[in-house]
Amino acid sequence: MSLTKLQESCGIVADGVFGKNTFNAAAKHLNLTPLRAVHFFAQCAHETGGFRAYSENLNYSADGLKKTFGKYFPANALALTYARKPEQIANRVYGNRLGNGDEKSGDGYRYRGRGAIQLTGKSNYQAFADYIKRPEIMDHPNLVAEELSFESALYFFNKNNLWRIADKGVSDIIITELTKRINGGINGLADRIKLTNKYNSYL
Repeated sequence: MSLTKLQESCGIVADGVFGKNTFNAAAKHLNLTPLRAVHFFAQCAHETGGFRAYSENLNYSADGLKKTFGKYFPANALALTYARKPEQIANRVYGNRLGNGDEKSGDGYRYRGRGAIQLTGKSNYQAFADYIKRPEIMDHPNLVAEELSFESALYFFNKNNLWRIADKGVSDIIITELTKRINGGINGLADRIKLTNKYNSYL
């Protein structure tokens, strides 16, 4: 679900701008407390590049592959072979893990990162499909990038008990803790802090 689709669902003007009005309407629509909404939407905003991208961009150059997925592309020649080939990249990087079949199965690309907080891997898609009782997700995974992007992010927060962290309040320490659970590190931390403080000012 794009931001405009979320706004439509909330019954407000679908202008694609995430301001105070959208924040309040979306928090109510998704049944989030104000504090949980602050953290949830800040993290989603960062992960989607400002609510613009709901599917993983895997169009890496050879240098990008070595920097981001060095474990899978240790040699420059190999990286050059896969460069700018998103489907092949995904199948190599995500093959034989996260419930996916091997590289030739195509599962890596089929179940690549999608949603407001990227759901990745066949086993995670299956768990989400079971949770939301939408088995058709497995045959139509683009639903996660389209209709169910925010629902998949809510699922991620629920599954990983991230609300427990969000409920602590707003501080750099809390945002860092939440970011580590979502990102596995602290990539984009400064932007996540900025967004969290921005949305906190809406309360």
